Amino acid sequence: MQKSLQIDAEKCTGCLQCEMACSFENYGMFNPARSRIKVFEFHQTGKKVPYTCTQCDEAWCLHACPVDAIRIDQVSGAKLVNQDLCVGCKVCTIACPFGTVNYVQASGKVQKCDLCYDNAAGPACVEACPTAAITYVDADWTGLDRMRHWADKLGNQQTA
Repeated sequence: MQKSLQIDAEKCTGCLQCEMACSFENYGMFNPARSRIKVFEFHQTGKKVPYTCTQCDEAWCLHACPVDAIRIDQVSGAKLVNQDLCVGCKVCTIACPFGTVNYVQASGKVQKCDLCYDNAAGPACVEACPTAAITYVDADWTGLDRMRHWADKLGNQQTA
């Protein structure tokens, strides 16, 4: 069963624990600048929203790569960047409509969320999130809670 990250922005406090966990998982250091998940703050509303690769089915990044450095992990469904094949051309960063593939100046390669595919415990950001704003769910049901919320909201309205 393939799973994906589900983000509930209403639960995010902006603590950045997800960024810290991600950078530690991937680089062995607590450095949010190296994180593959970012928490964006919307200053006008005060909301904070974790944001990372959605592992979309279309995978524009994968199809755009001229050297086939991005592949799909058959177990997790994550689109993985093979650092040995990546030439740092940045075509995938342009192809991604969500801006979640990032060029790393130090390595001359790109990075993106890989769902911590090699961590048996699952994504580090999920484990680190104290409010369950980030969860790891069955990929087929990522919209179920949102559907329930709207159904409840619409179903509990008074009729005239």
